[in-house]
Amino acid sequence: MTPRSVRRWVAAFRENGEAGLAPKKGPARKSQVGADDRWVETALEVMVEHTGQSKPSRTMVIERARARVIARFGPEVVPQPSRATAFRVVAELERRHPLFRLSAKRNRDIAERPKGPYGKLRPTRPGEYVLMDTTRLDVFACDPLTLRWVKAELTVAMDWYTRCITGIRVTPVSTKAVDVSAVLFQCFPPRPTGRDWPRGALWPEHGIPRTVLVDVEGAVGPGLASAPLVPETLVVDHGKVYVSEHLTSVCRRMGISIQPARLRTGRDKGPVERFFRTLREGLLEALPGYKGPDIHSRGEHPEGDAFLFLDELEAIIREWTATVYHCRPHSSLVDPGLPGLRMSPAAMFEHGMARAGYIEVPRDPNLAFEFPATKWRTVQHYGVEIDRRRYCGPGLPNPGIRSPFDGPVMGAWPFQVDPDDITRIYFRNPDTRMWHTLVWEHAPAARMPLSEDALAYARKLAEAKYRYPDDRLAVADLLERWNLGLGTTLTERRMDLRMSREQAAIPLPSIGEPDAAVALPSVRRALGQDAGLPGISPGEATVEEGDDDAADEEPFDEDTFYADALEDV
Repeated sequence: MTPRSVRRWVAAFRENGEAGLAPKKGPARKSQVGADDRWVETALEVMVEHTGQSKPSRTMVIERARARVIARFGPEVVPQPSRATAFRVVAELERRHPLFRLSAKRNRDIAERPKGPYGKLRPTRPGEYVLMDTTRLDVFACDPLTLRWVKAELTVAMDWYTRCITGIRVTPVSTKAVDVSAVLFQCFPPRPTGRDWPRGALWPEHGIPRTVLVDVEGAVGPGLASAPLVPETLVVDHGKVYVSEHLTSVCRRMGISIQPARLRTGRDKGPVERFFRTLREGLLEALPGYKGPDIHSRGEHPEGDAFLFLDELEAIIREWTATVYHCRPHSSLVDPGLPGLRMSPAAMFEHGMARAGYIEVPRDPNLAFEFPATKWRTVQHYGVEIDRRRYCGPGLPNPGIRSPFDGPVMGAWPFQVDPDDITRIYFRNPDTRMWHTLVWEHAPAARMPLSEDALAYARKLAEAKYRYPDDRLAVADLLERWNLGLGTTLTERRMDLRMSREQAAIPLPSIGEPDAAVALPSVRRALGQDAGLPGISPGEATVEEGDDDAADEEPFDEDTFYADALEDV
């Protein structure tokens, strides 16, 4: 305002009081786009009301704004803009509240942004925050049984400080809690690398810095596929598999905190969401069976080009992550002391180790037993019963012994159950700290690993067919159905896909079996005198014999052996 206007206000106030400051009646107020401010505010109000609805047209918003202005202020009170001016007003309001240009989902996400500046967790070292999320892949995979296309889901774990992908698992359609637990397990002992991976994609073994040894391959073997980490806090969403008792119990045993993201707020896990986009644009769109990010980007018949199995698709994603993603500089990976330096996730991991120290990863060979689902049950005289399945085996405590664990069930013991193989469960003796395997009473009838879903489906079929069904009859009927090729329902297809995978979700070690090196005959002979291994006495020499080493076999005569080879039978 100019000083003249201020002096005029002061004179009017001295003459008429507060009434002198009232604005004089003049022409209608105009906005910068040439329309009345009341009409502009009404149009913006109509656009905001369509945030949660389907995307409208500009013409409908203009007509509703005109009708609301007339109903609110009366006819011919607020001047109505022309059609061209109204479209210019709506285009100007699009910058304040997007409604027409972007997708409806994106518009809702923009409308839900916080009004103030963004805030986020700030990691200071590797493993402090680990992001986990699951997404539907934009590429079709192939069913190994029917050779038909199937949908696939990807579950990953990302270290927020380094942006390193520490766990990857591709599953058919529905991801389970055991799959999320398997991805978390890969953070501790990462998978080994491929045979033809480049040198830059290899990670050293646990506790060995990469900069110490010159020949890493000659010293520690082929290396690891990802960086070993000890997660301190998991940042997850509110998905069913992430808030399950299975994952929370695993985190409780491993001392990991859980930080849930806000509801329907994907930016709380922004780095992992950005990885999914980078994966789609850098790898998936070049694979056969790519279907695009939405229905409008899909080709004519992308299902017919799908021939990669789920295991092959997971191996390709794992190799691309190690050879390309971990070695490429990221714009978000910077050091505050050197803002112009762009580092890759692998370089950022080395930076984090130099800054926070070496990462001590658990070296327990039986660490995998901590990641299956935990079932609390009491011990009876016949063994342990879990979901109407009875298990027994050596190492089980007596029924009269009181449980020292403070679990959800009084007097119950913890048992580890793998949902993909319920023929056996695992129990850890609290006194000896040794793991024991308990076998299901009907395991010999299964003749293969049996999943929890498969048994539930078999029981459902047996109840509809027999009057007094039991688990033995249900499993036998299901196996006969599969052998006849009748597993054609959606439920059976999902079970077949999970059981046809070459790798288990959590590779559980064998209990009671010697190590692969100790199992060699030469090593057993060398260690038998000192270690006292079972089945080997001191000084005993083991000689392997085959079918051709029988003592009563006749000597070989070359002249008579082929004498009757051409005779008619």
